Amino acid sequence: MAKVLITGGAGFIGSHLSEELLKRGEDVFVIDDLSTGSIENIEHLKNNPKFHYSIDTIKNEPLLAELVDRCDVVYHLAAAVGVKLIIESPVNTIETNIYGTELVLKCANKKKKKVMVASTSEVYGKNNNVPFKEDYDVVLGSTKNGRWSYACSKAIDEFLALAYWREKKLPVVVVRFFNTVGPRQTGRYGMVIPNFVKQALLGHPITVYGDGKQSRSFTYVGDVVKGITELMNNPKAVGEVFNIGHGKEITISELAALVKKITNSKSEIVYIPYDKAYEEGFEDMQRRSPDISKINKLIGYKPTMDIKEILEKVVEYFLSTNAHL
Repeated sequence: MAKVLITGGAGFIGSHLSEELLKRGEDVFVIDDLSTGSIENIEHLKNNPKFHYSIDTIKNEPLLAELVDRCDVVYHLAAAVGVKLIIESPVNTIETNIYGTELVLKCANKKKKKVMVASTSEVYGKNNNVPFKEDYDVVLGSTKNGRWSYACSKAIDEFLALAYWREKKLPVVVVRFFNTVGPRQTGRYGMVIPNFVKQALLGHPITVYGDGKQSRSFTYVGDVVKGITELMNNPKAVGEVFNIGHGKEITISELAALVKKITNSKSEIVYIPYDKAYEEGFEDMQRRSPDISKINKLIGYKPTMDIKEILEKVVEYFLSTNAHL
């Protein structure tokens, strides 16, 4: 069985990936500095003899090099995430995303360990040509608008990963995530579904930023985890970029109404202008929907859960872990 390193393994996606790989009998090594992840996410895995974790930053190069050396493949998920965090800590966002990825690729390249680099739908920026295909142009806003620093940092991660493949023949797979959601996701950094669910269950106003007409496509974390592991097991994925997500969109207003209905909440839905929610001049993408034909063609990927089922699972999670309320 393979030995796998997951950077950011105590995060939302990382913890679900750890679970899945342990189920398959893999040895899982996790490194996470808990800046956005949580020890609670991996608490239930600690007693598994095949699970090993280090609470440290990937910027600790000697430790990172040792972990990469021990493992056969690397899932690089460690990143600064969430619009709120990006607006509040732009320096940390850029440094974590670019320098962290640089170190992972550098360490992996020494012994040519296969690496999956997690990217984001944000790299499409202000491109209006929806649904997004992997070879579409990156259209970013002004550098004065800090909101675009995240998209730019992740685009550089992609350039760097693909450069390592072309120049040094390091096997890399780049995956662009589109609004992955499910149990254990926190609303602390502006993630919309956990925030809406929490507000609805507490009877607080459900706060929609902007006019609510912006649409997103949400994908269940279990579908994403299966998809990325299959990509990593497929030699034809090397050197390629893949969207992973759900083809069906929902507006944020519709999402708020659906959360209210599922939770049977009496919460009022209120609208807050972007300037008040984030920063003056904040720009958002009106639609963010992936074309998933490329990943479907290679590994037969199809999302199995619709938004209603996903929300029911998230609500159930919040109710079973009252600490989050």
